[in-house]
Amino acid sequence: MAQRRPLSSRPLDLLYFSFFLIHIPATLLLDCQVLYPAWIVPSSIKALPSIYLDFSSDPLVAGAFGHVSGDFTWFKLFLYLEAFFQLPVFVLGAFKLWQDSPSIYPLLVIYGASTATTVVPCLAVLLSTPTMSPETIAAGIHSVTSFQRILLLSSYIPFLLVPLLITVDMAFRLSKFVKAGTATKAKKKKT
Repeated sequence: MAQRRPLSSRPLDLLYFSFFLIHIPATLLLDCQVLYPAWIVPSSIKALPSIYLDFSSDPLVAGAFGHVSGDFTWFKLFLYLEAFFQLPVFVLGAFKLWQDSPSIYPLLVIYGASTATTVVPCLAVLLSTPTMSPETIAAGIHSVTSFQRILLLSSYIPFLLVPLLITVDMAFRLSKFVKAGTATKAKKKKT
């Protein structure tokens, strides 16, 4: 068995490892809170979405928590996907990347493609949310300031780009294994 290479010698794996570790508390404490029974969430944690919404006015989180009108069922489904698929991948992915185990590559391709795909409609909502004005305020239309839009885009875009990078990187890594396996199989046939 090959010796484990330290994460510091694998910059992309270090990025993915850090991304997964940072995402675990965000998923548990904020993103998926709307999915938990109310009695299970401590009041100090229960305040996090309101604090976040006061600052960001995120239309997706506001919709998921029922603070704005509209059908956000699709977004809640993405939150279930985050809770029951992505969260286990964060834990397993971080562990296997730490171990330098290629066995995680196929799962990370699936994770990256799935996650990048789910972020695109979220970005579309953020881009189509009206900019705050006296008219939107008077009409009671959920809107964001220019600063909030930049803040939201700068927080959502990495959740498109990093999973997209994971998808492409892991696909290339798997491709090398397939080529090596094909070459080995061809050599065995010749002998």
